[in-house]
Amino acid sequence: MLEAALSGLAQVFAWPAFGFMLLGIAIGFAVGILPGLGGPTGLALMLPFVFSMQPVQAFAFLLGMAAVTATTGDITSILFGIPGEATTAATVVDGHPMAKRGEAGRALGAVLASSLVGALFGGIALALLIPIMAPLVRTFGSPELFILTILGLTFLASLSGGSPIKGLTIAALGLMLAMVGRDPQTATQRFTFGQVFLWDGLGLVPATIGLYAIPELIDLARRGTSISGAVSEKLGGVFQGVKDTFVHWGLVLRCSFLGAFLGVIPGLGGVVGQWIAYAHAVQSSPNKERFGQGAVEGVLGPGAANNSKEGGNLVPTIAFGVPPSVTMAVLLGAFIIQGLTPGPDMLSKHLDVTYSMVWILIVSNVITVAACFLFLGPLARLTQVKGSYIIPPIIVLIVLGGFTTTNQFPDIWVTIGFGVLGWIMVELDWPRPPLVLGLVLGRLAENYLFLSMSAYDLAWLTRPTVLVGMAVIIGAVLYPVFSGRLPAAIRKLGAPDAS
Repeated sequence: MLEAALSGLAQVFAWPAFGFMLLGIAIGFAVGILPGLGGPTGLALMLPFVFSMQPVQAFAFLLGMAAVTATTGDITSILFGIPGEATTAATVVDGHPMAKRGEAGRALGAVLASSLVGALFGGIALALLIPIMAPLVRTFGSPELFILTILGLTFLASLSGGSPIKGLTIAALGLMLAMVGRDPQTATQRFTFGQVFLWDGLGLVPATIGLYAIPELIDLARRGTSISGAVSEKLGGVFQGVKDTFVHWGLVLRCSFLGAFLGVIPGLGGVVGQWIAYAHAVQSSPNKERFGQGAVEGVLGPGAANNSKEGGNLVPTIAFGVPPSVTMAVLLGAFIIQGLTPGPDMLSKHLDVTYSMVWILIVSNVITVAACFLFLGPLARLTQVKGSYIIPPIIVLIVLGGFTTTNQFPDIWVTIGFGVLGWIMVELDWPRPPLVLGLVLGRLAENYLFLSMSAYDLAWLTRPTVLVGMAVIIGAVLYPVFSGRLPAAIRKLGAPDAS
């Protein structure tokens, strides 16, 4: 394995593989910056160009492109409140408020540094899991996946700020909106109102962009100022963000693990992982009221999880040819083009190619983060530009993001509709993250519950892994209750008797 790892490293830095990786990084940078275009779309457009390449060259080009989209997508999430990728929406919640109060440099430094740590963690996890990936993936069936989605829903209380009732109400709305489309088992239309574009459900990207970008745009237009009301952003804030990454190193490592772990599991991936990482950041903080107002931990958690997921995503793709995400499904096409078969051959005959992917993940993220740091000064100063100059291009990005997901004009109306809903929620002080998480997890929970009941009836409730998951869910629900009441009870017992 050591020989294969060294051979893979040498092939990555050989020419022209290294040149193709740099080209892929440049394209991925642009794809991540543009909302709605997305990594899978960029990969699909570039797939025809790998026919004449060698395997390592092809993966250096495509995987180099895919590995950096989450990192660059965080930039627009923080600066403009527009998720560059669906997997960077959680960064908006605290990243954009930091930019609005003049801490764009700190937020960008924090997300880039945590992204690099996450990418390194994901690459190392992939390298370590290569010998044991088969039994790891086989451990999870539909019952375990259902329990994981329910565990994600239990985090909704953490995403609800000071009012769990509001959070649960909005989460219920998200679950209801997740039912729009065709029933996954019977293909019966539900809540489509005769609209063909709703057959596949409400698009996550248009919904997320509308929910977060349009309210910020309205607020910017109403204030008539720049995004940040503070004086010019100093580059020193960037290094404070890097320092925050190492101050909160435990949180960054835990969220990196969450991203890599959930990335292994087909059907969950980065969209769910970012919100679970964000929820964990909220739950593990003693000052939960800061989140949503510009807490740096709310940037570090999703930033780390977004980049560690790629290493996890490659595990089932390489081992079984089972892509856990759309990006990996497109990358699987590159395997076929190159005449490679995922499975035992990738772990024996083509082990050097497999290890080259580990090095591509690590090297491409190191290069991307280094390049981003070079341009952070001008990027941070974008928040000082007058709103009247910023609003028109942001409107273009919003429309582009809503349209390019499926190339259907009705998705623009979906974006606007969720924008109006998001603005109302901001005005009434209702939390937005539970809506997105309910929309994502509702579809997954329905599918996994149907598969579990079909395969095991009620017997799946007695599986050991399911019982462990239930215990964790109960603990997650009860912990906020008792963690708040126990200190109060102790203080009450220790207080002197007034009489």
